[in-house]
Amino acid sequence: MSHRVRIAGTGSYVPERVLTNADLERIVETTDEWIRTRTGIGERRIAAEGEATSDMAAAAGRRACEAAGISPEDLDLIIVGTFTADRPLPSCACETQAKLGAVQAAAFDLAAACSGFIYGLACGVGFITSGQMERVLVIGAEKLSSVTDYEDRATCVLFGDGAGAAVLVPSDDDSGVLWTQLGADGTGADLMYISAGGSRSPITHEAIDARDQFVKMRGNETFKFAVSAMKRCVEEAMAAADLSIEDVGMIVPHQVNTRIIDAAIRRLGVPVESIALNIEQYGNTSAASAPIALDEYVRAGRIVKGDNVILVAFGGGLTWATAVLRW
Repeated sequence: MSHRVRIAGTGSYVPERVLTNADLERIVETTDEWIRTRTGIGERRIAAEGEATSDMAAAAGRRACEAAGISPEDLDLIIVGTFTADRPLPSCACETQAKLGAVQAAAFDLAAACSGFIYGLACGVGFITSGQMERVLVIGAEKLSSVTDYEDRATCVLFGDGAGAAVLVPSDDDSGVLWTQLGADGTGADLMYISAGGSRSPITHEAIDARDQFVKMRGNETFKFAVSAMKRCVEEAMAAADLSIEDVGMIVPHQVNTRIIDAAIRRLGVPVESIALNIEQYGNTSAASAPIALDEYVRAGRIVKGDNVILVAFGGGLTWATAVLRW
């Protein structure tokens, strides 16, 4: 890198409505104990009627700009990681740009499922280090309630809505993004997918009758992939940044499932207090999960200047992504 890029401010937003495990017990055949034992989730947030992904993205983006001490009008670029944009056209990023009043900013969406925010972070770093941009807003935002099948007890307990954001700027000291790595394995595309709504299978009455507009997931295979991916990604990140476990202040993982995270950190030998967790409150919010957790831990003083922080995510595609930051 010609010069380092740092996060100048973070922001997040979750809807007011809470969907508890007790609420789900009334919708599908499940129990609070079953959900907590297998996922670690106690509740999740659900967008209000009429509240879209861009509304949540704009709220998180506005808070990130405030934390960074800049106006949205100062932004050069907005990247939104999402697979639940308000509509197929235009991009969620363009709708977010309009809501923020970020009149100078280019804008585009990035589709990498749960890895979307870190993919966007890596892109933002590239735009700044190349000299093309100076202030980039990266957002992970999802309205998963719009693609969740509330008749499928295996998946409907997992997902929630929300958005997290970060403003990237050139660094004037040794803080910033030390390293990023992105990966994908498209042969695993059928582990997590939505069948209908794309060019192969447009939305039809038949597709809706078959509930093909909702997320489908092969849970056991996804679990195995996620555990191995998290362990491998963190180990590669520490090696690339020349860090030991003791050097890492906080690992901020995609909030996918506490069993997956627990299994990975046991294999890594990481103390549990070094893991940012909020899945019990929000469930799996896909691209939004890592930036929401990052923002909450920064604002709570759990991540402070000088800390080495590892962001790690993995999701449909299959995709995975890692970033090492010095705060």
